[in-house]
Amino acid sequence: MAVNYNVLANVIDIRLDAPKPDDIFLVDTNVWYWLTYTRASQAPQPPRTYQINDYPAYIAKALSAKSSLRSCGLSFAELAHRIEKTEKDIYIRSSGNIGSKEYRHNCASERTNVVAEVQAAWGQVKTMTDTVDVRVDESLTDAALLRFATQPLDGYDLFILEAISSAGVVNVITDDGDYVIVPGLQVFTANQNVISAAQNQGKLLTR
Repeated sequence: MAVNYNVLANVIDIRLDAPKPDDIFLVDTNVWYWLTYTRASQAPQPPRTYQINDYPAYIAKALSAKSSLRSCGLSFAELAHRIEKTEKDIYIRSSGNIGSKEYRHNCASERTNVVAEVQAAWGQVKTMTDTVDVRVDESLTDAALLRFATQPLDGYDLFILEAISSAGVVNVITDDGDYVIVPGLQVFTANQNVISAAQNQGKLLTR
């Protein structure tokens, strides 16, 4: 079933956009996963061609243009989770089914590999970005819960949005269509479903 996005953000097609020196972007976890994790293509649902081509190309253009890239510590948790899950799925193909807890605690060499992949991936993120600091306290949690009641977002996105909102960042590079339902954001994407929805609703922006 196609997703019916109510597009409230401005959407920019990264295939047609040139980053600018004064741009400040938050880069979403899905982009970091494809850009920094060496075995993303071996996942049960490997990335599509545009995902491993268009996003790295736009990040390279942004770095060349001296745009500022931002990451969030919460993205580390999400990235580590995705990498561990993918490593487990790759392991299952050759060694048989295993639960997440057993994989984490009983397979020492696999755990070493997971740690190495996560360290390498996050090390690349750190070299390309400045961090948006976030303190997950009662105030932030209450704000996230309020947003959760009005905007269909997952838990990671709720906290990341609160973090960038407090930092004044409005540009997000992401393949995740959920971000388009947040007014005030500028979503930079190559997701054709999102781009088409934005065009149909008059929210596709050309800079």
